[in-house]
Amino acid sequence: MTTTTTETETQVAQQLFDAYQTQHALTMADYATSATDEDAAYRVQAELTALKQQPVGGYNVSLTSAETQKMFDAHTPLYGAQVADHFLAAPTTVRRGQLMDPLVEVELVFKAKEDLSATDSLTDLWHKTTVAPGLELPDSRFSDWFPDLSKNLVVADAAVGGLVVYGTEEDTDKRFASVDAVATPKCTLVHDGETVKTGQASEVLGNPLKSLQWLVSKLAEQGKTLTAGQRVSSGTFVLPPHLTTGHWHADFDCGLGQVALDVTDEG
Repeated sequence: MTTTTTETETQVAQQLFDAYQTQHALTMADYATSATDEDAAYRVQAELTALKQQPVGGYNVSLTSAETQKMFDAHTPLYGAQVADHFLAAPTTVRRGQLMDPLVEVELVFKAKEDLSATDSLTDLWHKTTVAPGLELPDSRFSDWFPDLSKNLVVADAAVGGLVVYGTEEDTDKRFASVDAVATPKCTLVHDGETVKTGQASEVLGNPLKSLQWLVSKLAEQGKTLTAGQRVSSGTFVLPPHLTTGHWHADFDCGLGQVALDVTDEG
């Protein structure tokens, strides 16, 4: 991957950063040719991340199911770097105005207990991480983005990163008896007492640990490392609904428990 950012890519990153700060949405059509390929899109993302001048707390992995890949005309997942203060421990409260046009996804959130390597097997990753139930709130700096935003603009926009809410963290190899068991959790997403979606971990590349392994390898291709303490929102179990005000929670089986979030209009 070429790491030299072009003038156009630098301008797009600045415009995304300005939209991130001001919450004035960009128009997709104005950026149709801004990221010519995936490498260019990741260069924009890297520049955008640098402009935030905050430590990277981890990553979100998107397009981890056949359904979402088809929607965005993609054949592989993609990732976004997320700043540390966008990872929130549950239960928590979020103001709707903190986000622009958010969705809500149900995920497993892994945390690296030590630096991870592209040579790590699924078994290695099972031993080297903690796992928690999670709600990811994807968001975009482009108006009317879901599901029409192009794959490269999704990448450029930090994989439409918003916030990640995570529940109780436990050693992955203690919560799950084997690597294969990580594919078995089921979840129910509930809003104000009404079941909105149900899903299961196998939607995420067959096993969420495969999503983590993909990310570690992709980062290595770009000269980056997933380091100890960083978290990964590994991919959604469900096709995401829009985030609205009220009480949201996701209930997971396999002893993972619940992750809860209140969304208010206040402030």
